[in-house]
Amino acid sequence: MDRRPTRAAHDPGRAPTPPLLPGGYDPADYAGTVARSAETAGVSPVLLMTVLHNEAYKPHHPLLERLWQWWKPGASFGVANMHRAAFESVRRAYGLSGRWEDLRDDPAFAVRVAALHLKDLDRALPRTHVRRYTRDELLALGYNAGARNMRAFARGVPPGPMARSYLRRYREYRGRATDALAEGGRPRDPDAVAG
Repeated sequence: MDRRPTRAAHDPGRAPTPPLLPGGYDPADYAGTVARSAETAGVSPVLLMTVLHNEAYKPHHPLLERLWQWWKPGASFGVANMHRAAFESVRRAYGLSGRWEDLRDDPAFAVRVAALHLKDLDRALPRTHVRRYTRDELLALGYNAGARNMRAFARGVPPGPMARSYLRRYREYRGRATDALAEGGRPRDPDAVAG
């Protein structure tokens, strides 16, 4: 019996609840939600999907996240693994009515908030930066290490071991994220839809 959630690409308003069993969560199940949220926020869907892949290291079922929070009160929530401070900043900036705790119960909301957070990071990132990183790589680093560190990396300050590890995984998952979006109903070439 397949315990993975069904793909959400067909349902524009909802995203599946991550499975309870370890190993059953696949960020590709949120391709439709990622594509819509990224378009609305004006960020790269590949960036957003790659961040979800990077943040998939722990189970995201709501029950497991509640238990995790009981053990570690400052834990991050949702399929995008967002910390409370980042969420509150986005909530205030966009007048969101949802609460931080809603991230664990509503994957579509978690993806939407992550897209808005990446949009804010993009606004905070200087237009010029060192060439060793792409803009999306710096935004992913900002998602992981915060806006201040992201700006420091953009100036050439070398990232620490945790940020380097995040960037390494980001680069590894980028192709998988691109494939997930293509398979989730979002064509790679917009002209391919014509006809």
